[in-house]
Amino acid sequence: MADAGDLYMSWRWIDGIAPGGASMLPAAPIDEAVRLLAAALPNPNDPSGLEYALTRGAFATPDAEYSLAQRLSRALLPSGLAEQLAALHHDGARPHIRLQPSPRVAQVPWEIIAPAPTLRLIDIADISLLAPAGIVHAPGRIARSWANDRDLPVVAVLDPRIPGFRADSALGSVLGRMSESTPLTERVAEYAARGRIVPPVTAPSEIFRRTDVDRDWLGETLRGGAARLIYVGHVTAAAPESGRSENAELHLACTADSVGFAEPTRTHRPLSAKDLLLGTHTLDVPPRAGSELWPMPSRVALIACESGGDLRFSEALGLTAAMINGGAELVTASRWPLPTDLAFQRIAGAPPDARPLQDTICAIDAAHELPTPITALADWQRARSAHWRDKGAIEYSPILWSAFATVSTDPTP
Repeated sequence: MADAGDLYMSWRWIDGIAPGGASMLPAAPIDEAVRLLAAALPNPNDPSGLEYALTRGAFATPDAEYSLAQRLSRALLPSGLAEQLAALHHDGARPHIRLQPSPRVAQVPWEIIAPAPTLRLIDIADISLLAPAGIVHAPGRIARSWANDRDLPVVAVLDPRIPGFRADSALGSVLGRMSESTPLTERVAEYAARGRIVPPVTAPSEIFRRTDVDRDWLGETLRGGAARLIYVGHVTAAAPESGRSENAELHLACTADSVGFAEPTRTHRPLSAKDLLLGTHTLDVPPRAGSELWPMPSRVALIACESGGDLRFSEALGLTAAMINGGAELVTASRWPLPTDLAFQRIAGAPPDARPLQDTICAIDAAHELPTPITALADWQRARSAHWRDKGAIEYSPILWSAFATVSTDPTP
């Protein structure tokens, strides 16, 4: 896809199973659909934005969400491509769509697009994003292989304690108080029993709200070898209009004394995409490359607000790109701010035992353990979509499950 006033889209089919195509999509319907989408999402700069998104916005009810999905479909799905997809669906085939969206439509949840009243795009196809070729083929990039590294440890940074910020503050706890019987705690216990999780813990609850998981610890741990990295916490995204995607920041338990490019906030210095890309260039003698300090494992999950916002920039050099530059071959990240379990319960009236964010974390983590993570994630999204249509309960709203996209470096099936 390419933005040039109107949106220009082309597509091709691997192995020539169908004719490729190209289409010019008018700007006005796209701009209106994207505007409606943005209005439906949680706005971190508006104190009432989360309440609106969960109770009155387009993602609050199935009818309102379907109306938005229709608008997105009419604006963004060319008729020629829609007909080809419909024919495959009729024949029982489910293709894998690999998207390279333009910056204007990079936040669109393609999974919910509704080409027909009873169908969403995720029902028709598995969906992923292709990593920018310039990052994949960057000089000096050393790609990790899941086939080679799958038996190495899982590095888990789960809701780290940010220096200078209380649990109920802006950079406070994402998960809240974790008991031994939550879905995520039970999953940690399974890894710990097999000696497969880092940091090692004797009780699963010890892995949450740690104060020692800073950039130095992360670098040393990754250099020791890892199959996967899963991060659950806070990301501060750079504004697209700034043009500085490299300023996206990952919040670990780093103090302000940590060496890095990001400016300290109180007693904390975030780890920025610029740090991960440049390492200590201009900051230390001799400098060390970011990929040397933080060699990324094959698969990375960044479960945090707008952790996958790279593609909204004309130069995608944010956290997802930094992970791929560091060696990852697959990164799952979010397109927009994420509601917490507590928000679903207190604001949207979800049942006290509903844990949609934890369920999402567990689903992504489980998919990243499988040979075909994109298909596994798509299967989970299809199940959530079906529950949303059948039950209409807010904990199944696409505001959470369609927030996530997986960026892959593999251009082949």
